[in-house]
Amino acid sequence: MSLVHDHQNTVPRPALLLAGGLIATTLALTALVQTGVMNREAVPSVARASAGVVAVDTRKLTFDDRVDGAVVVKDADSGETLAVLKGEGDGGGFVRGVMRGMARERKMSGIGQATPFELSLWGNGSLSLLDPATGRSVELGSFGPDNRAAFIRFLKSQSASKTQAVANAT
Repeated sequence: MSLVHDHQNTVPRPALLLAGGLIATTLALTALVQTGVMNREAVPSVARASAGVVAVDTRKLTFDDRVDGAVVVKDADSGETLAVLKGEGDGGGFVRGVMRGMARERKMSGIGQATPFELSLWGNGSLSLLDPATGRSVELGSFGPDNRAAFIRFLKSQSASKTQAVANAT
């Protein structure tokens, strides 16, 4: 019995050339961004700062898990309970999902829960949640109007509903 040994390339040459071209293009684009020839993707906080957009409402919040799975949202300054989120129907699913990600990042960095989160409504209608402990920020408007509303209700001023109406109209 003899075994056949073949040295023929099994990957077609055009596929190898396309893969090589894709890798070369990726490296070239990365080099152009690193050297400043091309701009990086827009960062919302940088864009707001360069445009002079200021926060029209900010509130420091804490989020505490209860044994029954609910999340208690409190004003960090006054200690006032703003909401007890028990399920999906009250917007709690989205809030819990965002906060789970923020808490995971704090845990990986060895940071406790002492520092409150900052929810800010900006003059241009954007809404962000900042974790000052890690520097991570989430742009809440990116997740649609219902998920944005799940957070915007925690703001304290009437300007929140006015700015939200303006943002929804545009």
